[in-house]
Amino acid sequence: MRELAGRLTALDPDAGAAVKAIAYFDRLVAERAGPEALVRGAAVLAGCPARLVDPERRVRIRCTADGVRRDDDTPPALTWPSEALSPHGRATLWLERPAEGAADGTAGSGTPSVVDSVILERAAGALRTVLDRTRGRAPGGDPGRADDPALVETVLDATAAQASRLHAARTLGLARTPKARAAAVEGGRAVLLPALSDARPGLEVFPPGPVGVGPAVPVLELPASWESARTALRFADDSGGPGAGPRVVYAEDLGSVALLAGIAAPGTEPHPDVTVLRQALADASWMTATLKAVASAPSMRAAAVSITVHHSTLQERLAHAETLLGWELRSPAGRLRLQLALLLLHLSQPVG
Repeated sequence: MRELAGRLTALDPDAGAAVKAIAYFDRLVAERAGPEALVRGAAVLAGCPARLVDPERRVRIRCTADGVRRDDDTPPALTWPSEALSPHGRATLWLERPAEGAADGTAGSGTPSVVDSVILERAAGALRTVLDRTRGRAPGGDPGRADDPALVETVLDATAAQASRLHAARTLGLARTPKARAAAVEGGRAVLLPALSDARPGLEVFPPGPVGVGPAVPVLELPASWESARTALRFADDSGGPGAGPRVVYAEDLGSVALLAGIAAPGTEPHPDVTVLRQALADASWMTATLKAVASAPSMRAAAVSITVHHSTLQERLAHAETLLGWELRSPAGRLRLQLALLLLHLSQPVG
């Protein structure tokens, strides 16, 4: 399919883009993607915001062209290209731009482009299937399965009807346990873990890579656990080496430190300490391991041992680092400042 799309693009860009859209949504259907992933795909492929409005199932999802969910309650414009999910229902998928030739603002004015029409048709068909499966199945519909990503998305959607969320939870096998945890893994994927008690699961149940784990809560409170898990994921560190943070971070261990996640985020203006720290880390190959060891070890001698250097060598390195950073590192206040700068730098990096 990819080769065909490439050949068609050379002959007719619209035809190539349409074939790519078909292949894209076929893959999402095969992966049993949820409604948000499907709306996000429509927005990214169309290059404009897309929104799904299904009043009967209480589903409202809007994603921008960069794939970020940003809900908006303003009514859809009549000139936007759209596709109904059913002949008589009110569920509709919209692309937020005027159809070609639309100018007078009346319903049906203008026509969608060929590519927009294909995106809407394939996305609406996939959404129809997944919504029937997860939020009120049609008779004889696909019953779902225990690792169904769309069912996971339904459980974690606080806006979904309670009956739909409980149905999804039962299908996932969560109804047999009093509590469950939501975990966020690399790439932003969610994993739901039954919890017979508040005891923590062993690390072996998590996939490789950084993981954030939310608290154990009743099934209907899993959206809150998921939000905590996503925050915890930002603190996870699978870089390894001296001074590296934990690969699996539990939200309940963060305490007030979790507030830092709201201060430092990818794309925000970095704190001056983060700027000078980033410059210092680029100055020498040993700088990152040395500063992480100093920030995390209980003493300077322990830090030297962890990076296998002599204590005098560590002192020389710290003197050089202090010159670059502009503050001392061998006092409790200086180490705390270093710890915060390292953590803010880590939080400013994109996750997965």
